Amino acid sequence: MEAENGLEAIEKVAIEGISLMVLDLNMPDMHGLEVLEFLRSHSKYRGLPVIVLTTRGDETSRKAALSAGASLYLTKPFNPGELKQHALELLGGTS
Repeated sequence: MEAENGLEAIEKVAIEGISLMVLDLNMPDMHGLEVLEFLRSHSKYRGLPVIVLTTRGDETSRKAALSAGASLYLTKPFNPGELKQHALELLGGTS
């Protein structure tokens, strides 16, 4: 599923429930880092794997996302196969 902005992403997580999130830092209404911090502040979502996938390739953004609880930090452009492999690994699969 897809969300148009950070608030919608939080709403979908709460209503639909998901097993993994791919999150951009650049989103309208609410920065991706704020979404991540919200998720990690609630015990129900602390273990949710979150892959940050963003155009922000700077070390400051990477460190901030990982410190906030991102499971993995990838930059665009990206390899879809690599993203799939990382997602499967985070979900406990290997292929």
